[in-house]
Amino acid sequence: MQQYYPLFTAIPLAIAFVNLLITKINKRAGDYLALIATGVLAYMSIKMLFVGPFSYHVGGHLPPWGILLVSDGLSSLMLVVINVIAFLSIIFSLKYMTTYTAKPKYYSLFLLMVGGMNGVVITGDLFNLYVFLEIASIASYALVGFGCEKEELEASFKYMILGGVASTGVLFGIAFLYSITGTLNMPDMAMQLELVGINRAVAFVIALFVMGFGLKASSVPFHAWLPDAHPSAPAPISAMLSGVLIKALGVYTIMRIMFHVIGPNPLVSSIMMFLGALSMVVGGLLAIGQEDFKRMLAYSSISQIGYVMIALGLALNPGIGMMTKALAIVGALFHLVNHAVFKSLLFLCSGAVEYRTGTRDLGKLGGLIRKMPVTMTTCSIGSLSIAGLPPFNGFWSKLIIIMALLRAGYMVYGAIAILVGFITLAYFIKLQANVLFGKLPEAFSEVREAPFSMVLPLVILAILCVGLGIAYPFVETEMLRAAWDTLLDKAGFMNLLLGG
Repeated sequence: MQQYYPLFTAIPLAIAFVNLLITKINKRAGDYLALIATGVLAYMSIKMLFVGPFSYHVGGHLPPWGILLVSDGLSSLMLVVINVIAFLSIIFSLKYMTTYTAKPKYYSLFLLMVGGMNGVVITGDLFNLYVFLEIASIASYALVGFGCEKEELEASFKYMILGGVASTGVLFGIAFLYSITGTLNMPDMAMQLELVGINRAVAFVIALFVMGFGLKASSVPFHAWLPDAHPSAPAPISAMLSGVLIKALGVYTIMRIMFHVIGPNPLVSSIMMFLGALSMVVGGLLAIGQEDFKRMLAYSSISQIGYVMIALGLALNPGIGMMTKALAIVGALFHLVNHAVFKSLLFLCSGAVEYRTGTRDLGKLGGLIRKMPVTMTTCSIGSLSIAGLPPFNGFWSKLIIIMALLRAGYMVYGAIAILVGFITLAYFIKLQANVLFGKLPEAFSEVREAPFSMVLPLVILAILCVGLGIAYPFVETEMLRAAWDTLLDKAGFMNLLLGG
């Protein structure tokens, strides 16, 4: 797989442009091109889980001067999350996007976004990370406003402005680090920073990164773009934004830079834990009052990302024991994977409901379990998973995070995590009561189940919600161990990229 590693960015970027040319002749060709490209990427990403760590020197130029790509446990895990969800979202799009015009342009923007996220995950160079981050971000701005209505364009504009602020902060941070260390290669930069230490300039860079990547991750108080972007975007894009994009551009970049470049730091730990707890509470409380299906899910994403942030913050504390640190990382990584699965499922369910009923208003829905049994059953599974009920996958990741917080002595944060779990359960009970059960409105008496291409991804994601929960011991040892070993081994990361 080493020689094919650059294809994770080359395939989606190339097909994005080829698609625009071929669909001038045959518009249906876009469906097949997007499906094949994302299917191949999903297959390659799963195979990467069984390949050991390696580095790829682009053009044969050795680091720290050449462009470097890295494959380790963390990047392999993220590639699976990105490309599997992208493949399922494309399957859902085959029928769903027929309600929109300019479908070929949608596929090209979608593939550009996937290529950018893959590039962020596999690069070992900070400037290239910024370039790929911008490719994914710009494509997502256009996709949020793809409907071209007033609401969509307003949300896209807000997202673009705030995203531009975040990108500017990240670029300034990279520039400051380059001026301090004289390199853009991540492991080489890490070695230089160990000599320099955490001075005022580095502390300022940390603040810029927390703001920039925190905004990409939609962490409170940098979350203002997300509640508008999700309801406005097409359902498959909402699934990608919440399930994948905020993790690849926000959470992953924070993990990679804070663990491997800057290193564990008590100040960074305290800031991330506080922002994580704030996101959990604010997102959860705001979700309760929402009457729009997708807007409720958007605020829920803000709350659930808080769980990942607080666990990563705990793991960045150099004062806690190694067992507790490993427990926090396992919880963060598992919840990241779980959230990608059940939140993508729920957003696609909302798209199926809107496709058949024409509304997302919870007050106008009800009794759909009788008309859309498969869609509503999978929606129920997703709701139970995100609420953290056993034996679904969300239960284990939340339990591990709470155990790590209590084991480290953070009783208040542990209590907040438990409380937010009950808040999450409350608004998803409201969701099920308003959508699945109750009286079926007369206007929906002729509603039918969603088309097969839309139902299939829902069933696969629902099976994953159950399977990841039941097979948790296997998931921990086979999928997560390499990723958490990578995060805990900064010296191994530097050895891998610098050639040992």
